[in-house]
Amino acid sequence: MELDVLEKATTKDLKLKLREKVLRLKKERNAYIVAHNYQNYEVQEVADILGDSLALSKATVGTGYDVIVFCGVDFMAESAKILNPEKTVLLPVREADCPMALMVTPERLREKKAQYPDAAVVCYVNSSAEIKAESDIACTSANAVQIVKSLPNKQILFVPDKNLGHYVQRFCPEKEIILWQGFCTTHIRVTAGDVLKMKDKYPGSPFIAHPECPPDVIDLADHVASTSGFSPYIAKSKAETFIIGTEVGMIYKLKKDHPSKRFVMPTEQFVCQTMKMTTLGWVAHALEVLEHKIEIPEPIRVKAERTLRRMMDVSGDHPNAAIASY
Repeated sequence: MELDVLEKATTKDLKLKLREKVLRLKKERNAYIVAHNYQNYEVQEVADILGDSLALSKATVGTGYDVIVFCGVDFMAESAKILNPEKTVLLPVREADCPMALMVTPERLREKKAQYPDAAVVCYVNSSAEIKAESDIACTSANAVQIVKSLPNKQILFVPDKNLGHYVQRFCPEKEIILWQGFCTTHIRVTAGDVLKMKDKYPGSPFIAHPECPPDVIDLADHVASTSGFSPYIAKSKAETFIIGTEVGMIYKLKKDHPSKRFVMPTEQFVCQTMKMTTLGWVAHALEVLEHKIEIPEPIRVKAERTLRRMMDVSGDHPNAAIASY
């Protein structure tokens, strides 16, 4: 028992020292720390801003910081670099990648484009810089329907998330959505059975689902939203308990925004392992030695930026505007 208390005290002291080190290095490096909502709570606590991938990248545009530390996964840090080519952008853990983004390669996408020459390529922002460079326009889970509806093309090649593509198809029956068979390895873990059990356990509690969830799970949702849409919905609801259909890291922000509300998860499997790779220690290391730097070949960066800017033009969601997320 005494050993457990000692270990807890030591861990707490270590985290406090790491936190102090991060805050000190942040000032010395003139750095801006951004953290995705799915990050470990200790990382979210030292961040200058919390949010979702592209929204965080846009929030860094026009700031006076020299270094951007992106606490998330690789494609997010790439988006920050695409929009901030003159900045040093760091990804604390090189291995923190997105399994869904890896499910599409430039070579395979080019083959599919040749198969459907009349299709507009819409890429979810959860994709690499190379895929963005091969696409016509990007989208987020918040604006995907708006983006697809804005295109004159009848055929839409939607990559890489088939579940988000299924969701878009519900609202765009006039379009032929050609689905890539990619998916989020975290959101795919929740089942309709999981949700029904929680609805039985907490009758009357709204289930909020992210559109990356499978279609049969979406069918059970009281509200479907990008992570930025969770908090506004909760604020307007009279319910006391909410079933949260996205990664467990989201609970940190929701508890901060709504301390009197209760949040429950439909499954214990709602954990993105690569998101959780980033710790205070890795953030401190990144600031101390300035690694790992994100580098994107300029021809690819320029094409990828064009894809992102086209999306922003359609949605009116430009850098330095209010964070809208997806």
